[in-house]
Amino acid sequence: MVMKDTTEIRKLLAPTGKLRASINIGNRVLARRDTPASDPYGVSIDIAWALAERLGVGVEFVVRDSAGQSVDAVANGKADVGFFAIDPKRGESIAFTGAYLLIEGWYAVKQDSPVHTVEQVDRPGMRVAVGLGSAYDLFLSRELKHAEIVRAPHPKAVTPLFVEQHLDVVAGVKQQLEMDMRCYPGLRLLPERFMVIRQAMGLARSRGDEADAYLSAFVEEIKANSFIEQALIRHDIQGATVAPPEA
Repeated sequence: MVMKDTTEIRKLLAPTGKLRASINIGNRVLARRDTPASDPYGVSIDIAWALAERLGVGVEFVVRDSAGQSVDAVANGKADVGFFAIDPKRGESIAFTGAYLLIEGWYAVKQDSPVHTVEQVDRPGMRVAVGLGSAYDLFLSRELKHAEIVRAPHPKAVTPLFVEQHLDVVAGVKQQLEMDMRCYPGLRLLPERFMVIRQAMGLARSRGDEADAYLSAFVEEIKANSFIEQALIRHDIQGATVAPPEA
């Protein structure tokens, strides 16, 4: 997409002279870092660098531990763009591009749990551990009518909370749950996902329609030219797929 004035777009997307990208290291499909002092890496990092190169600016990473914190950074002007699951609640302050990646939300339970299907989770007395402000927290807060939701402060704390408080079900991104299960033996995934999480880029609505259109066109381009696919391969991400083109 060729904009009328690249300089004006640069001012809208990177007003400080650098692209400040909000990075959620709580979702290992998108980004991670090996130590608190090390640089983050992953699919969202690669995308941020590609966008900054397109704009002709550097990158400043605003690293957060959870999706909710990452959304707040963009909504409050502490970052220019971010990488979020599309959700109507977040859409009140964030303008989303089309999805660039599809990942899955799953449940896990203890091996001896009587719960064997997704439908059995939403029953009176069931307690479900989730990450505060995560895509699946927002989704389950709308969808679950009978089960109680118990929130951990960030995704990495969800399974420990589930174990320590003897909860009934733990919800999360499949890859994170599978990693947690290596540390907490005796758990099993239910046989099917409970949601598909549509990951997109986003920026504050106050940046305007032209900035939104530019970012949306950028995302469609990097889907079409296999940039996302190659990033998934490069970072050895399993179980996530490139989203189809947006109309």
